[in-house]
Amino acid sequence: MNTELPPVAPEVVAAAVEELTSRLRKKLDATIETYTTLPVTVDGAVRRVRCGEDAEVTLVPGPSGAVTDAAQAQCSCLLAPRCLHRTAVLGAAPVADADAVTEATDQPSEGGAETAEPDRGVQKSGTPGTDVTAGPPPGPTAAQVAAAAGLWAAAAAVLAAGVPGAGAVPQAEVLRAAHTARLTGLHRAEAAALRVVRALRAARARHDGHRLADLVAGLRELLLTSGLLAASDPDPALIGTARRGYRPGGSLKVHGVCREPVISATGYGGVVTHVLADDGRWFSVSDVKPGGPARARGAATATVALGSGSLDHAQLSRGGLLISGATLSPDGRLGAGKGVRATPVIGLSWTSGLAPLFARPLTQAATAQLAPGHDTERAGPQAGELIGCDVVVVGAAEDHLFARELTPDAPDREGLLIRLAPANGHPELAHAANFRKLASRPGLRLRVVGRVDPDRAATLRPLAVGPVPDGKATLLLPPEWAGHADLGYDRLEGAHFPPPGDLSPVEGRTAMPPDPVAEAPLWRLRRLVEVAVSGGRRAAAEPARDGARASGAAALRHSGFRTAADLAEALAAEADRRGRDVFGRTQQADPDGYARVWLSAAVYLSGTERALVEATWQPSAVA
Repeated sequence: MNTELPPVAPEVVAAAVEELTSRLRKKLDATIETYTTLPVTVDGAVRRVRCGEDAEVTLVPGPSGAVTDAAQAQCSCLLAPRCLHRTAVLGAAPVADADAVTEATDQPSEGGAETAEPDRGVQKSGTPGTDVTAGPPPGPTAAQVAAAAGLWAAAAAVLAAGVPGAGAVPQAEVLRAAHTARLTGLHRAEAAALRVVRALRAARARHDGHRLADLVAGLRELLLTSGLLAASDPDPALIGTARRGYRPGGSLKVHGVCREPVISATGYGGVVTHVLADDGRWFSVSDVKPGGPARARGAATATVALGSGSLDHAQLSRGGLLISGATLSPDGRLGAGKGVRATPVIGLSWTSGLAPLFARPLTQAATAQLAPGHDTERAGPQAGELIGCDVVVVGAAEDHLFARELTPDAPDREGLLIRLAPANGHPELAHAANFRKLASRPGLRLRVVGRVDPDRAATLRPLAVGPVPDGKATLLLPPEWAGHADLGYDRLEGAHFPPPGDLSPVEGRTAMPPDPVAEAPLWRLRRLVEVAVSGGRRAAAEPARDGARASGAAALRHSGFRTAADLAEALAAEADRRGRDVFGRTQQADPDGYARVWLSAAVYLSGTERALVEATWQPSAVA
């Protein structure tokens, strides 16, 4: 992926691939790989890529910053628009978010406020006497069922092919199915499909930030959601909501808590400021646009697009806003329509006005977020409420800090031991440098605001830190920081720490505490599930040819994980299944049956590991 290119809507990429001849499709993957390294000429908003002596591709993104129409991508060669140059450049560009596509297609409502999309994709009827205000029908519509079936088929083909075989053509099929899903209102499935394509591209390009676990989780979510919808499951949560579905929110008074830099895999960058309302609800004010790391750094002090524009994000994170005519999205974002009025107000301190945020015990707060039904699949800056706690640093290992919860209300009880991990490891952000300074000062007491990591044992990813209220052995921050440091932006220096003699001795940690998730025999099933994604069906079939010993089923059954053993055997056997026609020739294996077996194993693995993670947040689990 070339992050210098503007994001491209999924349907534009899919249409370009479909227009190619079969001969050109065979060359597409290699051409995309070449074009990702070509220089990009910038002329205002226009981007040009020289693809040879007689071919230059020009991309002219729309107001949203994304290419959302085929006419915005032109090539100078004689075969255009059905040429390899244009299609390869579009394939090398990031995939546009659903927000960018929606901005390009939605018409602004009167007064400039954001418009709401129907949650279930129900079309309005123009038939006289039809009640267009009636609630959504039970279960998905016929169009939604058909769209879900298309997504399932595309995802099953990607799973069978694996990362090596899931090139531009299979990805285009997923993108086309995602576009159809958006048109029918299947917002959750569309978002899952876009995550899968981005993860596939990162895996094939061997990006440093790529995690195979992200691709596995994306495929699991896509197959599970599309499979249930294709079976007409009536659960409304499967439909999802449009991220840009803003609705009136009345009057709000919000107080800044912290800022979080955003660097996305799609070439976007910016900042999200988390704010807390008087009634305890979490909201966010975001400024994320194409630009990558450079824009994420510059957006730290960008003007907040609410009200008069007299406040920047650094000031909002330490101040507040009194908002009238607020508009709210389902994921908690505050809209910035013309009807919104916002007046800056004095913020609340972490040690006084926002003190209730840190009063809830860590065990209760983390367990609530990991409970079934809580949306932990949507990770990132819009992932809902944060949690606060007071801790003392007790040691470090690798990129983690070990910290123990402070329990001033119960001094006789030893607090929960947790891991603190950087929220973002990008070298151009301040997280890693700040963690190194914190790691060198065991005994330091901190007030922390962060996000629970749902995939790792007792791990919190801090976004900001501040001094504890009693002022002993804690941070000494400058007055202009208003009592906290945003770890992605503010850089801690030696003057911000107490003298070494003021730090109380603590029991050091020279080794990682037990990790039930990593040490459980489930790694055998996890490896098979991941190999099926990274290598495709043929790689997953290898254990079946060596028997239960190679697949790890015997070891799983011996350890008490009988269901995991059965699923491992079933997955290996289904991967190795081959049919034959009446002449004895090998037939192409059924991808649907294989996808169902893989999905069963992946869902079981996810649920079991989630239960193990939740158990680590109990006081006796990692102490």
